[in-house]
Amino acid sequence: MLIGFMGSGKTTISQLLGKILAKPVVDLDQAIVKQTGSEITKIFNRHGEQYFRQLEHDSLKRIITESGILATGGGTPLRADNAEILETSGAKVILLEASGETILERLKTDCSRPLAKQMAKQQLLALKQARQSHYQQCADLTIQTDKLTPKEVVAKILASLETVV
Repeated sequence: MLIGFMGSGKTTISQLLGKILAKPVVDLDQAIVKQTGSEITKIFNRHGEQYFRQLEHDSLKRIITESGILATGGGTPLRADNAEILETSGAKVILLEASGETILERLKTDCSRPLAKQMAKQQLLALKQARQSHYQQCADLTIQTDKLTPKEVVAKILASLETVV
């Protein structure tokens, strides 16, 4: 299970892990889009963040029992009930961590993130900092993704998991 701030690489890394481990992959945001038939940005614009976070929680409760690899949304661990679900799932929770500069670089051309579109750079970095303790509380393992290719990140995850098993 992958957690981390937007732009940390959760979707990309989960897809690579799924291929290597021959396991199904669920991206929580994509599951919400599929369920509602509406893009995340449209959900935020029409109904607000609270509505989206409830959809996210309901989807997490439903998906958590499926086997495979789960890439959560950047805000998923913020709710206490979601954090509890993640922590008690029995799956390893891997935090993908990236520096503020890396996040800003990865997000600069991404228009699909409603919170990032609304914020100035300093606000986005402050949001990342505010979420950090929530991520760390849930994580069994932290992987720093700065200056690593997706394949290198996956190799670090696999090596770390082998030493844990």
